[in-house]
Amino acid sequence: MDYSLLFIVIFLLAFGLIMVYSASSYESMLKFDDAGYYLKKQFFATVLGLGCMVVVTKIDYHWWAKIAKPAYLISAVLILLVLTPLGITANGARRWLNLGMSLQPAEVAKVGMIIFFADFICKAGKSIKTLKGFMITIGIAAPISLMIMTITSNLSSAIIIFGIVFLMLFVASPDYKHYVLGALIMFAVAAAVVYAVYTGLLPEELSYRLTRIKAWLNPEAYASSKGFQTLQALYSIGSGGIFGKGLGQSMQKLGYLPEAQNDMIFSIICEELGLFGATAIILLFVLLIWRFMVIANNAPDLFGALLVVGVMGHIAIQVILNIAVVTNTIPNTGITLPFISYGGSSVMFLMIEIGMVLSVSRGIRLE
Repeated sequence: MDYSLLFIVIFLLAFGLIMVYSASSYESMLKFDDAGYYLKKQFFATVLGLGCMVVVTKIDYHWWAKIAKPAYLISAVLILLVLTPLGITANGARRWLNLGMSLQPAEVAKVGMIIFFADFICKAGKSIKTLKGFMITIGIAAPISLMIMTITSNLSSAIIIFGIVFLMLFVASPDYKHYVLGALIMFAVAAAVVYAVYTGLLPEELSYRLTRIKAWLNPEAYASSKGFQTLQALYSIGSGGIFGKGLGQSMQKLGYLPEAQNDMIFSIICEELGLFGATAIILLFVLLIWRFMVIANNAPDLFGALLVVGVMGHIAIQVILNIAVVTNTIPNTGITLPFISYGGSSVMFLMIEIGMVLSVSRGIRLE
């Protein structure tokens, strides 16, 4: 088993618990009269996630191929259940299910898509290398992504799922032309939308997402609305300096920065631990991605390699998007920092993914 990977994950989880407590204690005390309210919930989810990881690690990773199609269907059904009375609305978005405990279907869908497309690409064989095979695979991923985007209003998770599938296809195909072309088209479309919003060709009244683009381009003009969170995050990052104010000494978490323990926890890391602490965390994620690459390159078969690539894509894309949002590199969209941000569903399903990767690593035999 890859103990280097396991050590990095455990360190990130422990660091995440410390930062969740630091970022949320003030809000927890005001809302629940308990400074450790969020910490206790996150600790429970982390322990449960570690238990799931241990169980999944013991399962032969080939077993996941048997439930590939059910994983796709279960993902779709859970997303649709958000429309029923089981759906929970929080912070103006209906994204969760009440199944005895809070569950976010988008997190289940990410794991389900990794399993389904690892099996699908293996069975598709050489046809996956053709333009037709590429379009069919993207077409199969589209319904889940569209459901997440429209039903749960979660654009970031929809982008992550498309990114995971795109990366798995890229790795499985020796011909990179389709993927380079696809990436260029996506960037061109995104640039065209931003230009249209900037010049007024697309009025921001059409969608709240267009307002976010305007707020991204000029956050000061939206300081009391869509740009408020971004500006507070930038204040937090800027005030941290090189070595930070010290653990627990953040000012922005004292009612200024919304969702400090969730999407914006990286800004609190920057404020309390400075550029040094933020760089250390980024380097840990780079090491984590490197270990994924080592395991994928040495996996016994394509299915195992694609499982690892899917998990690697999920974590890498989410880390990049979270840090990009916090630093105002891209428009604000709700996305958590893996292993560190508050969120029970996210941690639990990330640990299941890590269990699958460790299961693949157990199958590697050194010569």
